[in-house]
Amino acid sequence: MARVTVEDCVDKVENRFELVLLASHRARMISSGSQLLVERDRDKNPVVALREIADEMFAPEDLKEELIHSLQKYVEVDEPEEDAVPLIGTSVGSVDDNEVQFDRMSEDDLLRGLEGLVPPAASDDDD
Repeated sequence: MARVTVEDCVDKVENRFELVLLASHRARMISSGSQLLVERDRDKNPVVALREIADEMFAPEDLKEELIHSLQKYVEVDEPEEDAVPLIGTSVGSVDDNEVQFDRMSEDDLLRGLEGLVPPAASDDDD
């Protein structure tokens, strides 16, 4: 049988770099025990992979998706977001005016609170 060439495959795959990626991925699949789609004819795995691409035994887009999936280390799973956790120092129920809420205190609230403070009484030990 005649040898497969890059020109036989380049019209099936967009560019030569992508062809090399797909053929090498398919050759690794064959090495790991994947079913051959063409006869081997004493060819090595990369040549068999190129022959499969040239004979259009599978869609290049499918092989491309398999390649991407094999390279992924983390697959993101959509999970529902958890409810907001209440902040420390706040209560979930009703809010009293006397209760301190650090996450909602404005500068004016802080100044009003400082105005109500009484300075400590002077003691005889300070002199």
